[in-house]
Amino acid sequence: MAKANETLNALQKKAETGAVAEKSQPMNMKQWIQAMEPQIAKALPSVITPERFTRIAMTAISSNAQLAKCTPQSFIGAMMQAAQLGLEPNTPLGQAYLIPFRNSRHGGALETQFQIGYKGLIDLAHRSGEFKNITAHEVCENDEFEYAYGLNPVLNHKPALTNRGEVIAYYAVYTLVNGGFEFIVMSKADVEAHARKFSQAFSSGPWKTNFDAMAKKTAIKQLLKYAPIKTEFVRQVTSDEAVITADKGESELTYDYVEVDDSDVTVVDGETGEVE
Repeated sequence: MAKANETLNALQKKAETGAVAEKSQPMNMKQWIQAMEPQIAKALPSVITPERFTRIAMTAISSNAQLAKCTPQSFIGAMMQAAQLGLEPNTPLGQAYLIPFRNSRHGGALETQFQIGYKGLIDLAHRSGEFKNITAHEVCENDEFEYAYGLNPVLNHKPALTNRGEVIAYYAVYTLVNGGFEFIVMSKADVEAHARKFSQAFSSGPWKTNFDAMAKKTAIKQLLKYAPIKTEFVRQVTSDEAVITADKGESELTYDYVEVDDSDVTVVDGETGEVE
């Protein structure tokens, strides 16, 4: 990761100082990515080739024209974070998303936010080696469902085979390799209230196009607060809903944790803040 940080900082400095000759300066995002491919390659993990990284980036841009208008540093930072985590953004896999927004902190510049999907979160959890199983499901009004917390916790869910009705709740559950387990249940109203409080992206992006997936991710993130997990996994999860850039003179990536909507951004804390 340190090597990736150094390379991203080098990319930032090159863009800021005009190390690329003005006459050959890329005029759009795709050209910028192609011109910087040798430097980007140095920061990539061994599991992804520069060619595949470039192809995924180009596909993301083609699927969302606004991403092509984002600052190259934020877009590459988001792409690099996805690569370092081994997650493919903006694909049918639903592992991660790149979301464009206007950041008032940076003069209204259009920047890219990195967001982990719930399938990506489950994948990272399995890779940590701590979990035997982790999953999340929606509960519909005609399902058989009961749960209870306390000294003898109970969670039973039998989905109706037909006519399940409207979704009324979501739950997440994990089993550790040592046999321990935990679960959490959130009503749909609780999920909506949480999303409205912590993410203005509730009105756009994945919350609008795939509410159930985002709701299950919310339940998983709340559940993981009670899990005995390694620092590295915590760090991976922390990168969710962040704007990642390489600031000049810094030795590490800078994470801006933000609440996003279509026109503005409220920065919670550019240094250590956390967005649920």
